[in-house]
Amino acid sequence: MGKRNKRSYNEAKVNFCSSHHNIGGVDLLTTSQAVTDTLAYLFNTGKGFRSQDYLGSHWTAIDTIFRVWAPQAQAVAVVGSFNDWQPEQLHLNATTGIWTGRLKAVQVGDLYKFQVTGADGATQLKIDPFAQQFEKKPGDAAIITAPIAHDWHDSLWMARRKKMQPAHRPINIYEVHLGSWRRQEGDRYYTYQELAAELIPYVKKLGYTHIELMPVMEHLLDASWGYQQLGYFAPTSRFGSRDDFLAFVDQCHQANLGVLVDWVPGHFIRNYDALYHYDGTATFEYADPQRADNHRWGAWNFDLGKTQVQSFLISSALFWLTDCHLDGLRVDAVSNMLYLDYDAGREGQTNQYGDNRNLEGIAFLQELNTTVFRQHPDVLMIAEESSAYPQVTGRVDHGGLGFNYKWNMGWMHDTLDFFMMDPLFRHDHFNLLTFGFVYMYDEQFILPFSHDEVVHGKKSLMHKMPGDRYNQFANLRTMLVYLAAFPGKQLNFMGAEWGQFLEWRDWSQLEWVDLADPLNQQMQQFTAALNRVYRDNRPLWELDHDQAGMVYTYTDDPESSTMAFIRQAKRKFSFVIAAFNFVPVERRRYRIGVPYPGIYELLLNTEAKAFGGTWTQLETTFTATETPYHGQPASFEVTLPAMGALLIRPRNVKKGSRRHE
Repeated sequence: MGKRNKRSYNEAKVNFCSSHHNIGGVDLLTTSQAVTDTLAYLFNTGKGFRSQDYLGSHWTAIDTIFRVWAPQAQAVAVVGSFNDWQPEQLHLNATTGIWTGRLKAVQVGDLYKFQVTGADGATQLKIDPFAQQFEKKPGDAAIITAPIAHDWHDSLWMARRKKMQPAHRPINIYEVHLGSWRRQEGDRYYTYQELAAELIPYVKKLGYTHIELMPVMEHLLDASWGYQQLGYFAPTSRFGSRDDFLAFVDQCHQANLGVLVDWVPGHFIRNYDALYHYDGTATFEYADPQRADNHRWGAWNFDLGKTQVQSFLISSALFWLTDCHLDGLRVDAVSNMLYLDYDAGREGQTNQYGDNRNLEGIAFLQELNTTVFRQHPDVLMIAEESSAYPQVTGRVDHGGLGFNYKWNMGWMHDTLDFFMMDPLFRHDHFNLLTFGFVYMYDEQFILPFSHDEVVHGKKSLMHKMPGDRYNQFANLRTMLVYLAAFPGKQLNFMGAEWGQFLEWRDWSQLEWVDLADPLNQQMQQFTAALNRVYRDNRPLWELDHDQAGMVYTYTDDPESSTMAFIRQAKRKFSFVIAAFNFVPVERRRYRIGVPYPGIYELLLNTEAKAFGGTWTQLETTFTATETPYHGQPASFEVTLPAMGALLIRPRNVKKGSRRHE
């Protein structure tokens, strides 16, 4: 490579990783052939991390350029509302596999598709893989969009985010399916603008720190909840335009709410007019039909070892994080990308080393996280990974996958199994709770009570709880305190905050009518109070991933079905005592060991009358004496409510006392 070409290559490489549609100030409509060849080279070698700025449609008032990667196609044309859906032929660069053409008289808002004559000679209308907006379902034509020009007002949030270390901050996530949180009269979806006006203040009032959106990438089938994706760069048109979505994110940030979105890089929608056999051959999916076919979810698996697919997917991730200012991605179905035999029908598949690891999937995830954190070290990359694969949140240079969080599926299942059980039998299954202590520092965990646990006949969280209506609420309150007190960040799916009884239905809004019932109102008030206690008390989140943040005091007493432990902050005298009674029998004179004698104060009692409990008068202060108990040099007595929990903190303790470690 000559000096001049090498310089052009290096400049283009830097520019191609920039954050603007006009790459580094270079107008892609007028740039030189040498630069465009370089951009194509980066895409084809798996290093084109701003591929949407090169491929797809790029509009100006003068003309519009279309580019699409279809290396084995015999012919490609663009058709749309601007040319009466008559094909305008694109031209192939045989070296890059990219077809290109310019059209005049194209307007923002016009619809279009690519007409692809594949290697097999069949002609098929195909979506633009890089489109940033699609028409409303059931159509799937792309929409010509102008370059993003949103005037962001979240600079304060973004500046704060850069200074924050997520591991040492409160993270309390409200998971939302936008299509069924609320609906307007006539069963109409809320728009992004209407959601901003109602969802944001609601979540803020309840005290959550983040909103996690189930996939908002464009999808056709409502029942897929967004996980069968069509557009990897396009917010769904169900609720409005791309720019409306950007405004929604902006308003969340102005309200000091982070925004996370579920993202699906493992598989894509089956539809033949989408990515499948894009050029008449296996283009985005594996060439091996058995590996390409995802039986479990009725989708096609991305070929994660193909460099162009890597460019496509990493560009998508960075689009949401950079262009849309998202604060993180929850990467769905990671296990499917880690194992060759994860899906039905693929049993016994092995790699060249004789084991079941999907080596290209592992390498892709490592490259994804390395690239993301190089550009955005302050975001969350969260793995939804259901196996015991090691080092999911480990450093890539130490052999890990490089995520900074993983959903703790084992803790979630064990906790729900325990609380669903009749209290009479809980003492025989106390290990469902205590086993979580064994591995809670193996990864950096988020503890999720997600949508997956309240659908398909699994019942809502409230409906899972045993006993009559009063005891169901008591169980649910206690379980949510256990979630808040256990080391790890936390997530709750919408509706759980007031104890909706019906399980989640994606085709209708939540049962807001429940809030006419005083018990549901009180449950909602409890959730807000608990979230406030969580946010305002550093011991409940500051050392979530540090063994110094947990002090075991009384965690293994199956016979009484009670538990107590201490959550510690960085400051020596900043800690919170959590005490639990998992059976409906009040425990009087229940002794709790603490590090220092002195005065302690109540933060929360789940059985307070205001929360739907029975206690009209609360014990609000406790005096610890120098009476050693369970390894602690001091202790005090409480009345532990039946089927309830207490959170207590020191108010005025004798700081000169020696603490037993």
